Amino acid sequence: MSTLTSITADLERLNQAPSVQGFDGASSRARCRRMRRRILDISQKVSALHIAPAFSCLEIVDTIYFSLMQRGANDISPDTFILSKGHGAMAQYVALEELGVLSHSDLDTYCQPHGRLGAHPDYGLPGIEASTGSLGHGLPMALGICIAARETVKATENQSSSMTYVVMSDGELMEGSNWEAILTAPNLNITDLIVIVDLNGFVSATPIRSRHANLLPLETKFEAFGWETRSVDGHNQQAIYAAARSKDPGKPLAIIASTTKGKGVSYMENQGIWHYRSPNPAEYLQAIDELEAAL
Repeated sequence: MSTLTSITADLERLNQAPSVQGFDGASSRARCRRMRRRILDISQKVSALHIAPAFSCLEIVDTIYFSLMQRGANDISPDTFILSKGHGAMAQYVALEELGVLSHSDLDTYCQPHGRLGAHPDYGLPGIEASTGSLGHGLPMALGICIAARETVKATENQSSSMTYVVMSDGELMEGSNWEAILTAPNLNITDLIVIVDLNGFVSATPIRSRHANLLPLETKFEAFGWETRSVDGHNQQAIYAAARSKDPGKPLAIIASTTKGKGVSYMENQGIWHYRSPNPAEYLQAIDELEAAL
């Protein structure tokens, strides 16, 4: 159930999402290549942006928006998407541009004077359900959304098939607020919730195994708290889609998606320095060449 309602045409687009028509792998792969190119192009207009964290979750975000989220009347989705790892905002921005929710001009003026897109998502912008970036907030907010949806269904005596999707970073699971929410969700019998953890192995620029090795493995920890879990390749859109579509209807689902930070550009992959940096012109051209070669 959406958290936003409005009488204006602009705000009605906040929850716009395509219908679930099954999974189209070829279209998804082409879109992700195109979106990586778009992020690289934008990087040449600003001094720095979070390329690598966006590249690690791009297939996840694409699968949610284009294959999983439902389309209702007037293209308003009953589903909700929260990008809890707000530093991956570029992945959400380019996906919303592909959907026509954000304009080409919006992306072109990213972090520019008079532009409306900042380094992290801001609630109230088209397609953005929550202000995130202060890590550990997305999942607790999602629990509130699920509870509100359930109470609305009770009050109206309507049936609901809405789902709330949350994309989290592995590093933000160091935040205690997340574990409170993970414990609470099954206790409150919240079942309309899918969390996808972008397990790229880094917290900012530092490998998790050297910063917080006891965080891993994640699957057994979620299961101990009453969740269903699935482990997938986070760059395999079909695997993500299949895991979500086969969800146990009686439990919240955590999909642990193993990814590569900086996926798609060889010199960025698993290199912490690219957490927040723009490539220079020569690096930009190399990245574009690699994306084109991948075709």
